[in-house]
Amino acid sequence: MGLSCISIHVGQAGVQIGNACWELYCLEHGIQPDGQMPSDKTIGEGDDSFNTFFSETGAGKHVPRAVFVDLEPTVIGKLMITNEVRTGTYRQLFHPEQLITGKEDAANNYARGHYTIGKEIIDLVLDRIRKLVSHIRAGRHTPGK
Repeated sequence: MGLSCISIHVGQAGVQIGNACWELYCLEHGIQPDGQMPSDKTIGEGDDSFNTFFSETGAGKHVPRAVFVDLEPTVIGKLMITNEVRTGTYRQLFHPEQLITGKEDAANNYARGHYTIGKEIIDLVLDRIRKLVSHIRAGRHTPGK
């Protein structure tokens, strides 16, 4: 098994940049917006570097090894509406468990985000990251889809 990379995208800017990166990774590796590999592309055809960034499900779908996190629920929600994460062209690419939002934002207040609101979701975020790592170590497919 080769190297694996898990991307963690945090906050509005992180989520927006992350979405653009995953769109580019799909284009570079020939993975369709729904996570499927085109039938005319043979996996054993030499370059399998996409396995560094994607996990393959039992159904043959390629899912990004990524977690998107934002305290503000509307940021990932807006991205869903504006052709990005949840309702855009690549909405079927991401596993819903990897899109984590809080209930309210920190209102540009670091202390509020770090000491109060962020503490509400940190355990969930760490759990999702641990789950991705354990699947990589076990050499298993991504759960879900």
